[in-house]
Amino acid sequence: MQGNRSRDTAPELLVRRAVHAMGLRYRVAFRPEPELRRTADLVFTRARIAVFIDGCYWHGCPEHYIEPKRNVDYWRPKIARNRERDEQTTAALASHGWLVLRFWSHEDPATVARTIRAAVVGRAASGVARRRAAGGP
Repeated sequence: MQGNRSRDTAPELLVRRAVHAMGLRYRVAFRPEPELRRTADLVFTRARIAVFIDGCYWHGCPEHYIEPKRNVDYWRPKIARNRERDEQTTAALASHGWLVLRFWSHEDPATVARTIRAAVVGRAASGVARRRAAGGP
């Protein structure tokens, strides 16, 4: 499993290229909250948006996940733990004022990029960054 990439996957790179082409700048493989041991794929620090591109197999996509035929006693709990950790991460970041966007690796990168752009522009327009800088929620 050490050979499996945790960052710079093909779906992630496609989304990053599309978002960058739209003029948005972001941090890659960054911890939105330093005390939380979770790394988001893309982080928009001023807008406080964390983006995760979840792999269909590793995160148990309801559309594409196929349980392995061998070693089920290992894989079933592992995928369940991954899903549980995803939920905990989303809740923890949301409680700190972050907007968490999760996408499956099979989703169209252009559509994902448009959704991300709309969220970033919307948060910027609503003044999230200004309120945070002033010490507000």
